[in-house]
Parts: sequence; structure tokens; C-alpha cells
Amino acid sequence: MGNTLAISGASGKTGYRVAEEALARNLNVRLLIQPASQLPGSLQDCDARRLDFGDPRAVTKALEGCAALVIATGARPSADLLGPLKVDAWGVQRQVRACQTVGVKRLVLVSSLCSGRLLHPLNLFGLILLCKRMGEQALERSGLEWTIVRPGGLREDETDLDQQGLVVTGRNTQESRSIPRRLVARCCLDALEVASSVGRVLEITSNRETPVRPLADAIAAMA
Repeated sequence: MGNTLAISGASGKTGYRVAEEALARNLNVRLLIQPASQLPGSLQDCDARRLDFGDPRAVTKALEGCAALVIATGARPSADLLGPLKVDAWGVQRQVRACQTVGVKRLVLVSSLCSGRLLHPLNLFGLILLCKRMGEQALERSGLEWTIVRPGGLREDETDLDQQGLVVTGRNTQESRSIPRRLVARCCLDALEVASSVGRVLEITSNRETPVRPLADAIAAMA
């Protein structure tokens, strides 16, 4: 097994930030993206594998030789109300099975606050929160070393990131608030390095009132 980190959905708004942050940490990355996806200039020189995520063999082949995977795929609002089922449920399940097949042991999944909740406005788009929970359950039952990151409302702004502390809690404890996508990306990479994140659902938001501290300390404070 190599030392390459695979990032699926690396052309998305969160995924490309995961990739940029991984490069900033001098990690070897492999980007898994759809055939028509466009990468920002910062990622043009990366090892990018274009594939059909609906093809189990293609997903398995793309993960060969990798040591870990950050799953940042997610359905985007569209007229296709089956998108969440295809991407957030079946797509994640397919990636988990591929990891089991090729021996990728460590996974981090980017999910969402309120995952699994039925009565929520977001479910107007294809029951997306229920589909995200299906993806989470595939990971929880996999026997692999997993961490599920459930961010709050995702923000594009990247101002004062170093002054924002993470509010980190266990499953089904936060319902609102938000977090910049860049901080979500950093949290995903931190989770790969923090043993205490394995087997945990981490709900994360951020604000300037919360002290800035390492993820390991935030997890320890959860107890």
C-alpha cells in the first residue's frame, strides 16, 4: 500500500479545497473526478483520474495503490431528484466497497449536519439528508477506519480563518450555524492524523468566540 491520499469529488467546492490543503501539507494526492469536471488551476498538475462513479470497476481501479480516501462527493441541486440517492447513498456505498476490495483502510466522509433527519427543508431535494445517512451507514458497517465529518452550513468566505475556532460535537447535537469550506477541508485532513477521530461522527461549525485549538483537543473535550 502506498502513501497516496485519494480525494473523490475533488472538483467540487469542498473537494478542491481538501486537495489544495493536502498539497500544502506536502501529501501525495490522487483526484477522483467525473469526466466532464473542471479543476482549478491550482490542481492542474495533480494526478487526476476521470471516471464514472456509477461503474464499480472504475472506482476500484482508481483507488488502487492509495492509503486513504476523503469522500467529498455530493449531489448538487438539480431537476434530478434521484441525484442524492445516486451520489450520496449509492455513490458512497460504491466507494466504500472499492476501498474494501483494494485495501484502503482509512476513510473520511464529508456529510452534513442533520444527516438522517426526515423533517427538514433540505429534504425537498430528493430526501438528501436520508440519502447522506445511507452513505454514512455503509461506512459505519464497513469494518474500516472511518471518520464522518458533518459540517454546518457551508460558506465560501475565507477571511479570518485563523481566528475561528471549531465547535466539535458528537452526532445529532448541532442543528444550525455554519463553517467555511476551507475549515472543513482542514478538519478532514486533521482527522486523518488524529487517532481519536476513528469511529466517530464529528459535527463541526465555527465561530470567533470559540478558542482555536487542535482537533485532538476538541475531540478530547467532547467527553
